[in-house]
Amino acid sequence: MQKRVLVIEDEPNISEALSFILSRNGWRVDVTADGKAALGRLYADPPDLLILDLMLPGVSGFDILRSVRACDDTRALPVLMLTAKGQAADRIEAERLGVTRFMTKPFANAEVLAAVHEMART
Repeated sequence: MQKRVLVIEDEPNISEALSFILSRNGWRVDVTADGKAALGRLYADPPDLLILDLMLPGVSGFDILRSVRACDDTRALPVLMLTAKGQAADRIEAERLGVTRFMTKPFANAEVLAAVHEMART
């Protein structure tokens, strides 16, 4: 059965790139740019993995991560958080909230694929 990843990213170029590299590597990819709508999708049909942008309009990646970890159905969901900021304080907060992996933009395609494959095995 094909694994499914939900990408919550508001920059079209990044979400398209992630969708392309992941689908070429056997993943079914769902993409949304709206954090609030993404929460509904997450709870209705949890994916196998979540790729989450930190800075989203309306609701932050931290807020989404906090909500994911608070729900029994998604508590163990592997989450890769992406950010253009890359500040130590953001990494510390993401780890405090339970992120699985944290990666700064720009990222190498191979780096994302390696992280996703590693997270999918755990």
